[in-house]
Amino acid sequence: MQEHFRPKKLTIQEIREGCVYSHKGNEEEVRLCAMEEEFRQGMDTIAEIGKAVTFFGSARTKPNDPFYQKAKRLAERVVKETKCAVVTGGGPGIMGAGNEGAYKAGGESIGFTIKLPMEQTTNPFVTVESPFYYFFTRKVSMTFAADAFVVFPGGFGTMDEVFEVLTLVQTGKMEKLPIIFVGVEFWKPLIEFITTSMLEKEKTISPEDMDLFTVTDDEDVIIQRIKEAPDREK
Repeated sequence: MQEHFRPKKLTIQEIREGCVYSHKGNEEEVRLCAMEEEFRQGMDTIAEIGKAVTFFGSARTKPNDPFYQKAKRLAERVVKETKCAVVTGGGPGIMGAGNEGAYKAGGESIGFTIKLPMEQTTNPFVTVESPFYYFFTRKVSMTFAADAFVVFPGGFGTMDEVFEVLTLVQTGKMEKLPIIFVGVEFWKPLIEFITTSMLEKEKTISPEDMDLFTVTDDEDVIIQRIKEAPDREK
């Protein structure tokens, strides 16, 4: 087992206080120190979990929503059929569904959490938590952890996350991994825009970029794509 820099996970407050103490109130250095420590803790968590699937999706999806139930069911299958951990942002909605399914299947249920003025509270199904203050350090950690991505309907945050992943794969900064959009009807207008405006009209992407992702509601297809994912160097 790799020796970790810290003997335990630090809270956001502990990171902040340690950086303030180390840099004697130099705010720029304090911020850089906190960012580095968040990255370090995220990487330590990733080193411990092995192969994983990251679930993206809205924090606002309610437990009685069909997408919540689908995410929970898929997370259970991910644990049981692919032996992967499930990684989410650790909050409610689709994140809670992914963690709940993994937890109930007896798997590793990882939450890369962040404190927000609304929506974000750590769901009770997280078994390993890594806290973040900065969105970008959290997003990088969630992306770096994954061997596959399952993307449910969401808002600006979900779009930000998945388009960064697509950009990283498109530009060769990350190996090609399964990126699976769940919710065909939800994603249909976006896929039409990508196809007609970006690909055909403006030619701002290439035809092969359409092969970077899969859009499906078929759970068997999703699980099969995850099983086919290459082992990623982390």
